Amino acid sequence: MNPIISANGLADALAGPHPPILLDVRYRLGGPHGRPEYDAGHLPGAVFVDLDAELAAPPGSGGRHPLPDPEVFGAAMRRAGVSAGTPVVVYDAAQGWGAARAWWLLRWTGHRDVRVLDGGFAAWTGPLETATPAPEEGDFKPVPGALPLLTADTAADLARSGLLLDARAADRYRGEVEPIDAVAGHIPGAVSAPTTENLDQSGRFLPPERLAARFAALGAGDGSGVVGVYCGSGVSAAQQAIALELAGFTPALYAGSWSEWSRDSSRPVATGPERG
Repeated sequence: MNPIISANGLADALAGPHPPILLDVRYRLGGPHGRPEYDAGHLPGAVFVDLDAELAAPPGSGGRHPLPDPEVFGAAMRRAGVSAGTPVVVYDAAQGWGAARAWWLLRWTGHRDVRVLDGGFAAWTGPLETATPAPEEGDFKPVPGALPLLTADTAADLARSGLLLDARAADRYRGEVEPIDAVAGHIPGAVSAPTTENLDQSGRFLPPERLAARFAALGAGDGSGVVGVYCGSGVSAAQQAIALELAGFTPALYAGSWSEWSRDSSRPVATGPERG
């Protein structure tokens, strides 16, 4: 299934016989909480999902946004009205990071019909509402394992034996700046691939053929193998996973990402523009 949906496609789906559940995951790293934006206006029927509280476990040795306990995540999805057989569309207001995290988690835990609104909230030109909906309880029960997931060790191996993409800004990859984590640099062997280059100027994903060419130039080859991806804490890397899937590749997410890797002083660190 195509992992994204256009605003026009969403409007048609909402008017159809089986409208999707809408999840609003407005989130900005280091920015204000997304709930006030949601309360000021959201897509009709959309339920707000708190990325820090419902799409991640508390920060710790697993990084800044460890994967949530499946029971906590499942309860949040059921409260939002998500059922196993109901389509889901997720959106945010930035670069698709928060929405992609929800998309990846739902897909990883077995939901088969999840898409991200291409272009996010800004792409929607239809009506908005301020009322908080009270959806009927869903029946979704997460079963983790439907998508490839990397650990620190398997990410390190893939960086040497295949391709591991670093989705952070290039200056963080090079180790020139590190505004969040304690150590600057990248996983040795990883290739710099900022998420900003997956989108056009309107914030929509590039066409699949352009994404395929981008990843092929980074070393992904013909799309026959798994491509690993990580970022700072496993959030923006999910947006890269969508871009990889659009391009025909199989993405494997290292959810702990740099925030987990850099907490372990025994892990090697590379700096500079080369893979290391």
